[in-house]
Amino acid sequence: MGGKANPAALGFRLPAEWEPQAAVWLSWPHRRSTWPDRFAAIPPAFARLVTAISRFEDVHINAALRLQPRARRLCAEAGADLARVTFHDHPTNDAWCRDHGPIFVKHRHTGEVALTDWRFNAWGGKYRPYDRDDAIPGCVARALGARRFSRDMVLEGGSIDGNGRGLLLTSEQCLLNPNRNPGLSRADIERALREMLGVRRVLWLGEGIVGDDTDGHVDDVARFFRADAIAAAEETNPRDANHRPLREVWERLQSFRTTAGKRFELVPLPMPRAFGFEGQRVPATYANFLVINGAVLVPTFRQPKRDAEACAVLAACFPGREVVPVDCRDLIWGLGAIHCLTQQQPV
Repeated sequence: MGGKANPAALGFRLPAEWEPQAAVWLSWPHRRSTWPDRFAAIPPAFARLVTAISRFEDVHINAALRLQPRARRLCAEAGADLARVTFHDHPTNDAWCRDHGPIFVKHRHTGEVALTDWRFNAWGGKYRPYDRDDAIPGCVARALGARRFSRDMVLEGGSIDGNGRGLLLTSEQCLLNPNRNPGLSRADIERALREMLGVRRVLWLGEGIVGDDTDGHVDDVARFFRADAIAAAEETNPRDANHRPLREVWERLQSFRTTAGKRFELVPLPMPRAFGFEGQRVPATYANFLVINGAVLVPTFRQPKRDAEACAVLAACFPGREVVPVDCRDLIWGLGAIHCLTQQQPV
């Protein structure tokens, strides 16, 4: 079922990530060029991510039929609860389901879950082809029998973060980038976000972190953990290239106000020590965590002290949820981590 109606006018809104979930969607990795010289480690790492999620809720995986036997075997070997794992014959170009998957919305009164389908152009045409990825929201809608609302605008799930109460974080570097929607103004983009996601106000940050090929996705820098509270990456080393952009993120966050007109509670998240390959820094960040039913999955980078600090911060942000560290040292070579690979489906 498709449509170009205004979901917000019909009563739909973007839930916060910490609201109850029915499942998490992922797309099985197969594009070797995404992880040059390291792909052999990626499917097993992905299976461990599936295993971590399946402890708490259902997992749906987009994967061409030919990929499924090995994927299923790797998930079983990793200890996944296969009764909670469903594979769908949905061929993809790449693995970043947060960005090419649907963005789910929920009706304020009836509880109906629908999905929004935006255009996907592989972060400004950087990685071709991307036609199969762009088709994934339609595939998911058919698999679920869910209502689908389409908008002719490029938007990736990692470029936004909502508090479930009408506020949305995003970045100018991404959404105002001419490689996304050159014909749309800031006002046009805000209108589309209000109509499609039911948000009332858009909070604009500036730039993202160094090494992020998505042009400043917000899920690498600042995330709501309550309707009135935000965890944000902080680089305390003034010689680090991320010090300036993250300081500017903090300055903007301090100027924002909640719907009640109050300042947000801001909690600093440490940054991992910089690392990369062949002169390219990877966008490692603890802000790329995923909230699921009963748990928070935290990316770790084999830096024991900083990994532990980040886990402790997020444990305090999400009391009552188990903090589950997920080793992303291999996954991050593809320039993304847990949140980039997943998309939650609300109950």
